[in-house]
Amino acid sequence: MQGLVATISAAEQIRRYTLGNGLRLVTAPAATGQVAAVNLWYGVGSRHEVPGKTGFAHLFEHLMFQGSGTVSKGEHFDAVERLGGEINASTSTDRTNYYETVPEHALDLVLWLEADRLATLREGMTQEVLDNQRDVVKNERRQRYDNVPYGTALERILRLGYPEGHPYHHPTIGSMADLDAADLSYVLAFHERHYGPDNLVLTVVSDLDPDDVRDRAERYFGGIPARPEAATAPDPTLAGPIGGPVVDSVTAAVPAPAVFLGFRVGEYGGREFDVMHLASAVLGQGQGSRLYRRLVVERGLAVDDGGSAADILPFRYTPSLFLVSAIARDGIGGDELESAILEEIERLAEGVTEEELERARAVLERDHLQSISGPSGLADTIGSCTQLFDDPALAYTWPQRWNGITPDEVAGFAKRLLTAENRLAVRFSPPAEDDSADESADGAAADS
Repeated sequence: MQGLVATISAAEQIRRYTLGNGLRLVTAPAATGQVAAVNLWYGVGSRHEVPGKTGFAHLFEHLMFQGSGTVSKGEHFDAVERLGGEINASTSTDRTNYYETVPEHALDLVLWLEADRLATLREGMTQEVLDNQRDVVKNERRQRYDNVPYGTALERILRLGYPEGHPYHHPTIGSMADLDAADLSYVLAFHERHYGPDNLVLTVVSDLDPDDVRDRAERYFGGIPARPEAATAPDPTLAGPIGGPVVDSVTAAVPAPAVFLGFRVGEYGGREFDVMHLASAVLGQGQGSRLYRRLVVERGLAVDDGGSAADILPFRYTPSLFLVSAIARDGIGGDELESAILEEIERLAEGVTEEELERARAVLERDHLQSISGPSGLADTIGSCTQLFDDPALAYTWPQRWNGITPDEVAGFAKRLLTAENRLAVRFSPPAEDDSADESADGAAADS
């Protein structure tokens, strides 16, 4: 509680500015001096892509480091790393994020680098750069999705959870075919449509005076014009249950059977989401959770995952996915494992105790406070809360959202949402020793 009070007090020190071109700047004090964390959240993610053109938001995560009209390929990384700084980027359904943490005296350099590639990236883009980074992304897909056990689970989950053509139907990595079809003119147009100061939240966490940071942001970003026309995303509207149970059964080179279950729940930021987030912690987060105690410790059905068997994929603009997963221990089949998971899900709907909720709140609050404990994590969370909710103070106050949730509320939402009609399942099984058939059986079918 003391830590939460301290963060609420820190929220009062946030400063917000909007430049003439629409760029939103947020500043916050750093817990440790002499460093500056710079975080950029662009409002473009895989939900902005259309069928046949998937993977472009993530492709830009790579292209943005390949030079501009002023900076040569690789120099952005080199300049930051020579200072002992940290630099990286990430892409999700709802945004693309670029971030650096550097010594405070290097803030001007980082702001200039970020402003330069926003303004002049298209001048440095060539077919050679595109071909190179397309191959890098395709290799990333092989390493993270196609050639690792259970690597395609998320892709399959999204395919079952959201209908064909829906903007959340595909993963951020995109498809091999779409990446192969990428052409330079479309890439340039994608940058022009989505990368503008009016689609950017710039967060700086440092000990510098907020007005000083504002002046620097104006110096480097203020002259960049807003986009001629704001881009729009495909309609994400989705109502009702999944229409399940629907199942994707996969035979592949995996070490043991695994079960992934998903249920549609409310949009990220809504009350339903908050309640089900707490429910996920009761069910499967931490070694005190129900699934860990029952499936790992008492019954010996699942491998020890450290207590991370349940969570929520947080989608801001469409129903999120409540996910439960487990990998079977030696000698345990997928059917037995899935039945045991479903038993615990049904018990959740029968009721939870206040003691369980207190433990769940502590788990979620701990994770949240850890995520904002350093300058980089704090800047990222502030950028998220500003881009998605237009409320940077949520970075500090988010744990308050769980305080008023009651045991009856959790059980009620679980009873309504965690149903067979709203369930998807992705099941992985290793091939039988005498199985000479294809290793993978892909496709969704109604559960019998």
